[in-house]
Amino acid sequence: MLTNDELAKWDRESFFHPSTHLGQFERGEAPQRIVTGGEGVFIQDRDGNRLLDGFAGLYCVNVGYGRTQIADAIAKQAHELAYYHSYAGHGSETSITLAKMVMDRAPKGMARVYFGLGGSDANETNIKLVWYYNNILGRPKKKKIISRWRGYHGSGLVTGSLTGLELFHKKFDLPLEHVIHTEAPYYFRRPDASMSEGDFVGYCVDKLEALIEAEGADNIAAFIGEPVLGTGGIVPPPAGYWEAIQKVLDKYDILLIADEVVTGFGRLGTMFGSDHYGMKPDLITSAKGLTSAYAPLSASIVGQKMWDVLSRGTDENGVLGHGWTYSAHPIGAAAGVANLKLIDELGLVENADKTGAYLNQRMQAAIGDHAHVGEVRGEGMLCAVELVADRDNRKFFDPSEGKGAKVVAAMLKRGVIARAMPQGDILGFAPPLCLTEAEADQIVNVTAEAVSEVLG
Repeated sequence: MLTNDELAKWDRESFFHPSTHLGQFERGEAPQRIVTGGEGVFIQDRDGNRLLDGFAGLYCVNVGYGRTQIADAIAKQAHELAYYHSYAGHGSETSITLAKMVMDRAPKGMARVYFGLGGSDANETNIKLVWYYNNILGRPKKKKIISRWRGYHGSGLVTGSLTGLELFHKKFDLPLEHVIHTEAPYYFRRPDASMSEGDFVGYCVDKLEALIEAEGADNIAAFIGEPVLGTGGIVPPPAGYWEAIQKVLDKYDILLIADEVVTGFGRLGTMFGSDHYGMKPDLITSAKGLTSAYAPLSASIVGQKMWDVLSRGTDENGVLGHGWTYSAHPIGAAAGVANLKLIDELGLVENADKTGAYLNQRMQAAIGDHAHVGEVRGEGMLCAVELVADRDNRKFFDPSEGKGAKVVAAMLKRGVIARAMPQGDILGFAPPLCLTEAEADQIVNVTAEAVSEVLG
């Protein structure tokens, strides 16, 4: 067997890691972990460390690690039919079955599902469909997409543009000109501390309407948003936000894309975040929870209004010129079928609601009054802790101090993985949906210890 040191050397010399400080990693200055196994909410690395994964990989291993039902379904499919394309009406038993299962769970008003590989390509698909839709309707200027600052929608060209985080724009010549950004529904960071939640919703609506009027409604095709902001800080919207935004979109005939890559298939304690917040999307982006990351797969779920126009477009113009080689890959689809069955059988949507609420309540009780905790927030099986220099005046730490990263490192020493979120000292938690109350207690206790160690 290879030694750890030899594999680690190959890793630093050969592997281009995403979202990594390349220079530090190459020089051996950045941490390195080689993961070898997992069971339930725990992973194990090559050095024998057993760690509670408080972020489910990247919000994605929803059913937990080591589920043999999904592994067996993948193996069975690989033996029977490892691959065939889905172009020109071709399909496999698993891809067709999964499409039916997704549509059975989708919010009302949705019509068809297109399968890709990941959230980024699903959002690329969605933007292309929006542009095609408006061209078929004879509205060639109606192409701009409104996203939100701090939103995360991928790291491609269009999707990296949609993402409203500096890290994904800096030195990449992004955002592209078709993408514009509006206010994030981030109540804790409201511009005026005296604002009520209702006042802040009104402020967000005013900012959106001002942007639409400045750009011209005839030029704006769609608004994209996560039901709960994810990578931008795990931020649930203030009460009434989505209802108010929907009214603006309806007024100006702007489509709504609900990016449910994180929230889809149970994370909020409902099957979809759109149902959770009463959203009325024209397109839904999903990925992570679709297979619990046991195989790559994404889904763009198309609403009936859009589907009717897309269908008419092919009657007028011929075949829709869009597709990926691996669209609806049979192995990914087999993982999806087994995963959705497990979610139902194990009652994981209900557990996300119940145990997620317990996690958030315990976190609030444990550290909510700490002098350097500005806010504990969450929804379903999502939780965030925002650290501040001065909670009374909402004064933030200097980013160079890296307080959030230091707390996460202190947690790792104690056997719990959390995520230091970008653009702020924010601790992020998105455990597998099978988390137990005892495991939630472990996360909370370790968080409290680490906060105390780093911040006193």
